[in-house]
Amino acid sequence: MRALTPTGRPGRLAEISDVDAPRPAAHEALVRVRNFSLSRPDFLCLSAPGTRYRPGIDAVGHVERPAADGSGPTAGVRVVLHLPSGGAAAQLVAVPTTRLAPVPAGVDSASAAALPLAGLAARRLLAEAGPLTGRRLLVTGADGGVGGLLAQLAVAGGAEVTAVAAEREPWRHLAALGTTVVHDGDSLPTGGFDVVLESVGGTLGSTAARTLRTGGRILWFGQAGGEPLTPDFFFGLFDGGPSLTLRHFTHPTDAEETDAREVADLLDLAAEGRLRVEISHRGHWGETAAVLEDMAHGRLSGKAVLTVG
Repeated sequence: MRALTPTGRPGRLAEISDVDAPRPAAHEALVRVRNFSLSRPDFLCLSAPGTRYRPGIDAVGHVERPAADGSGPTAGVRVVLHLPSGGAAAQLVAVPTTRLAPVPAGVDSASAAALPLAGLAARRLLAEAGPLTGRRLLVTGADGGVGGLLAQLAVAGGAEVTAVAAEREPWRHLAALGTTVVHDGDSLPTGGFDVVLESVGGTLGSTAARTLRTGGRILWFGQAGGEPLTPDFFFGLFDGGPSLTLRHFTHPTDAEETDAREVADLLDLAAEGRLRVEISHRGHWGETAAVLEDMAHGRLSGKAVLTVG
């Protein structure tokens, strides 16, 4: 069979190769993959020297052979698979049934393939943020995969949400849900936010942090802009700035018992029209190396979903 494998070559980090077909264990189903999404962890893992990482954390396909132990979905069922260790970008994948969730009829395969990693990160960030009802939240990078879902889930949870999104990227669906959308740090209201969910870094991240109320909280989960928070933010704290809590959020990769259940909940929200995944690129898996380069250089804002040929 064929699968994406690492090359170790910068600029072309992955290529389609012939590999041995998987041999499922008793608790694993054999899934024929149709679509998979690419994410920043794919790029980072493929960029590591000497890596053996095979890309593909989230994918959608049909069960070709159910698990021998009788667990999980039956043959022919369309499923989403979430594999934190990668390897889903292949024609066939052996997947523990605890890593599978059926895809509702109302959700297209590309959207389902783009949802798990970003959706799980968004849910867990909001769990860290605490109660949402009536609180003021600021989300930076709302035109990205995680940020857009964060804003939607926070509004659904009863929060008053302001989101920062680039004007050229899709954002009107967020405004339609009741989110206040701004396009740069200069447009941010001053003070009063209970929680800032920050993923851009640089000047914008530092400006966003200064909008917190005294005692507010920053959940920092990335720096998509390529730069850390600027020094003036930290100097401002020592110069009489408001007291706050800053936490660096890291997405857990060992939550197998809850992943499938949470992914199923996210898929239900998508089927009901209450959650929308922004896909900025759709294509063939032969484009993987080029898409990873676009991702690395900030030329993709939403998710990239590729079809296995």
